[in-house]
Amino acid sequence: MALITEAARGMIGTSDPPMRVEVTRRDIVKYSVATEQQQEKFLSGDEAPPMFLFGALRPVVPIGALGPDGIPASSLTPDLPLKRFMAGGTKTRYFRPVRPGDVLVATRSLTDLYEKRGSQGDLIFLIYKVDVRTEAGERIAEEVQTRIAR
Repeated sequence: MALITEAARGMIGTSDPPMRVEVTRRDIVKYSVATEQQQEKFLSGDEAPPMFLFGALRPVVPIGALGPDGIPASSLTPDLPLKRFMAGGTKTRYFRPVRPGDVLVATRSLTDLYEKRGSQGDLIFLIYKVDVRTEAGERIAEEVQTRIAR
């Protein structure tokens, strides 16, 4: 197949600049109410529900800056011959809950690119790792994201 160029492969191991997010009790409460959480620790803002990170780590951009898949353009997306992207899954490992007052630092890296032939044509898999820590370096979560170009 050879769809992935050496220039694209050269991006493996690169990272976006770290993203810093200050978590407030109000952020946690708003998210918990909006997602209909039932546990008091979430509703009171003492602890963020696990999926809180999904939204908290998304950059806030104008709607015009979103791609057709609803995701902002990324410096970690190599120029590929296949231009339609879809989600391929996310695996998250939590080390401790997010709490009010945490200052999170998330770093997203492109860790792998590979291609496969699917039943309807060629596919390119992009694998990203997001490392989330406190400003002091305490591990909060590690997420592995897969995007598929077709």
